[in-house]
Amino acid sequence: MVEDVPYTRLCSTKNITTVNGQLPGPTLYVTRGETIIVEVINKSPHNLTIHWHGVKMPRYPWSDGPAYITQCPIQPGGQFRQKVLFSEEEGTLWWHAHSDWTRVTVYGAIVIRPRNGTHYPFPKPHAEVPIILGEWWKSDIVDIYNEFLASGADPNISDAYTINGQPGDLHPCSKPDTFKLKVDHGKTYLLRLINAALQDILFFSIANHQLTVVGTDASYTKPLKVDYVAISPGQTIDVLLEANQRPDHYYMAARVYSSANGVRFDNTTTTAVVQYNGNYTPSSTPSLPYLPCFNDTSASVNFTGRLRSLNNKNHPVHVPKHINTPLLFTVSVNRFTCPNTSCGGPLQRLAASVNNISFQSPIRMDILRAYYNHINGVYGDRFPNKPPLFFNFTSDNIPQIYETPDKRTEVKVLEHNSTVEIVFQGTNVLAGTDHPMHLHGTSFYVVGWGFGNFDKHKDPLRYNLVDPPLQNTIAVPKNGWAAIRFNAKNPDRAEILSVVETKIAYSYTSDTEVVQSGSTIPAKFQQLMRPRMQDPRLQTPRNGKGRALSVFLQCVREGGKRGGGSTAEVNNRLAGRFINIQLLLYLFTNFQQRIAFTDDDNVSDLTRKMAFTQFVASNSNAQILNSAKVPSRTLRAKKKALQS
Repeated sequence: MVEDVPYTRLCSTKNITTVNGQLPGPTLYVTRGETIIVEVINKSPHNLTIHWHGVKMPRYPWSDGPAYITQCPIQPGGQFRQKVLFSEEEGTLWWHAHSDWTRVTVYGAIVIRPRNGTHYPFPKPHAEVPIILGEWWKSDIVDIYNEFLASGADPNISDAYTINGQPGDLHPCSKPDTFKLKVDHGKTYLLRLINAALQDILFFSIANHQLTVVGTDASYTKPLKVDYVAISPGQTIDVLLEANQRPDHYYMAARVYSSANGVRFDNTTTTAVVQYNGNYTPSSTPSLPYLPCFNDTSASVNFTGRLRSLNNKNHPVHVPKHINTPLLFTVSVNRFTCPNTSCGGPLQRLAASVNNISFQSPIRMDILRAYYNHINGVYGDRFPNKPPLFFNFTSDNIPQIYETPDKRTEVKVLEHNSTVEIVFQGTNVLAGTDHPMHLHGTSFYVVGWGFGNFDKHKDPLRYNLVDPPLQNTIAVPKNGWAAIRFNAKNPDRAEILSVVETKIAYSYTSDTEVVQSGSTIPAKFQQLMRPRMQDPRLQTPRNGKGRALSVFLQCVREGGKRGGGSTAEVNNRLAGRFINIQLLLYLFTNFQQRIAFTDDDNVSDLTRKMAFTQFVASNSNAQILNSAKVPSRTLRAKKKALQS
């Protein structure tokens, strides 16, 4: 249940959007390979979707969650039953809202345990605890987001970071509710770290305790002992904590890593307490752990650069060795011309791009449905394999001509089962910074990274093709590059390479990749599973009346807030063109109720069409039309068409 409820933090109370009234939201526990059904009921005042971050959803992206990419948003008062397919994932992932900034408070952990009869590749811990790093703003997040969109500048920074929803006792009015992890001396605990912050890489550590990294993004790693962790937004890292110190209270803490020059950031530290059980007198004030300096780039990359896949018999590595689809993607901060003097960016409105294209979110229909139904005009398929111009991407003196990108809705089509390498090249256009990147629908091997411009002749010689970490989220270093490899084996799957939410709001700086069918794979595994009939566009509003055409054919945005107009306004504009869709919607919804309309691959299209034809034939025209409550003038105008 998604709804707005009052929460008090930092001495003030405001309404926030939550799931089941919780912050963080409920943790989902599943077993590897399971399929779960989640009913999302939206009682909030916002359009929203839920994304299952890192879940591959093989052949079934309809429930993946990116608004206007794989589905329309769930509107206020609506609901959507999401089928979530787990396959190879094992470890920690998370779920979160994937529409505007509702993700600030709509998120929770996903714990994927090994199949029955198998075990962790490390000693079984005494307990497992999700540790979710987030952010808190005193002001209403909708107001902050709208101001951000209106100004075109960086958004207001958060007032605090949080650990499991709490800022910690370094902040006012926060000590009583500070999260406490109670431990027994001599026992080991598995901490499932999740960075749910919007855009910030965070350093995390525990005073006087080393941590052992054993997994990242639901994939196991070779054990790595560390004093601190650097975790990118959207990333998960599993660490073992040995409670082997003198019984006392110890701080766990997190704070930002920020590489961009002259950019504001939240410089606060969030804390929680590791509290040993037993009879003792704790120190008057717990000591803070070591955390690298906020701009310590070497500390960030030295941590991520030491991660290695487990690569053993039970958890092998399958790095593509021969690449047939090499891609070079430049990632830049840009700007667009401001139509007035109110923009708050440097002279103009801030933007962002990949290969000099700033993604234009579709408004008429989501990309996946347009691809699946062969509908033209929703997106283009000419996303370039490389940047349109080559220059010194990391120079301190880049001509202003490179600062304004194109704005289009483009996708990159990949052949099924192709072997893909993407080199993300950071640039110093307008401002150099780290660029967190996330890939939907598949994980990838991080085979290399470095600073400066990527050298296609020299840098691949240093790739790790033996045991690179398998991840779904990375951070491209400031004025540097990162190389990933994967096999495009999730057919017909819309994949999104997305940058963090602030850049999405700049101009949704992502590109969409569509994996099309190939001829060398058995037909069943080439094809996308059919979408469920229950869909955000096919819901019945609370007033009980049939939903009109625009909801069936296109995504409807919130009236007055997102520039799409109200549902009624959109319907009025389109009523003259699509007069008969209410009837069609009625037929389909009733057909769903009376006939088991399944997404089983064994049910052929012909069988479905025959069943639907029989259903229509069993109802008289008058009965159908009366039930659909179509106006009499529509009956007269469309009677002949219906009979035919």
